[in-house]
Amino acid sequence: MSKPEDSLLGREVAYPDHYDPSLLFPIPRRQARAEIGIADDTLPFAGHDRWHAYELSWLDARGKPRVATATFTVPCDSPNLIESKSLKLFLNSLNATRFNSDAAVLECIRTDLSARAGADVTVAFGLPPMIETIEGESLDDLDVEIDHYGPPRPEGLLIDGTVLVEETLVSALLKSNCPVTGQPDWATVVIRYAGPRIDRAELLRYLVGFRDHAEFHEQCVERIHCDLMTHCSPQWLSVEARYTRRGGLDINPWRATPGVTALPAQREPRQ
Repeated sequence: MSKPEDSLLGREVAYPDHYDPSLLFPIPRRQARAEIGIADDTLPFAGHDRWHAYELSWLDARGKPRVATATFTVPCDSPNLIESKSLKLFLNSLNATRFNSDAAVLECIRTDLSARAGADVTVAFGLPPMIETIEGESLDDLDVEIDHYGPPRPEGLLIDGTVLVEETLVSALLKSNCPVTGQPDWATVVIRYAGPRIDRAELLRYLVGFRDHAEFHEQCVERIHCDLMTHCSPQWLSVEARYTRRGGLDINPWRATPGVTALPAQREPRQ
C-alpha cells in the first residue's frame, strides 16, 4: 500500500530530464476515510478534486517548446488520490518530451493520471475564470474569541432547529498542514446548505480548529462534510475548499450530498 511517508514529499529530488509516469504517487483514500467512519463502497457524498496546473510545458515534434495551463478533475470515488509533489515532478518530466500534437499531450496526462487514480480523470487545457468576490456571507469578521487550533472539534457545532435556511457561508481562514512535511496549506472554504441554521460563530471556531491539523486537502474537505452532516443534519450540503498554489498547482476538492450540483469552476485571487 502506498503511504505518504514513502512518497517524495520533503525529500531532495533530481529534476526529471525524461518522461516518467512512475513519478506519480497514488495514496489510497481508504485509510483516512475509515478514520471518519466512511466505507469505500458506501460513500455518503459525491464530488471531485479539481487541480489547476499553471506550469505545463513540452516539445513539439520539431523540438520547439510549448507552454500551457491545464485543469485535471479526479472523481472522488477513485480509490486513490494523487500526491501533489509527485504530480508536479511528473508534469516536469514532460518538459523535454516531444509530442506530435497538443491532443497527444492531453491523452498522455489523462492516461497516466487515470491509471494512478484508478478512475477516469478529465484533462483539459486552460483554467477556470478568476473571480474577485465569492458569492456568500463571510464568517471572517465575526467577533469571536478562539483559543483552540486543533484538532477540529465537531461536537461544538450548533444549530437552531426552529429556523430553516438555505445559504452560502464562506471563510478564507481555513489552514491545515501537510501530514508528511508539516508545511501549511491555505484555503478558502465555501459551504452551501439547506436545513437548520448553523451557528456561525461555532462553525468558524470549528474551521479554525484545522489550523494545526495534519491531513491532505481532500481528506480535510471530506472530514468537514461528514462532521457537518452528522452534527448539523442539513437537508443537503456542499463543501468546496480552494487551496492556494504550491509548486505550480492548486487543489480544489468538492464534496456534496449526491444530486447537488457543483458551483461553476472558478478561481479566486489568492490562487
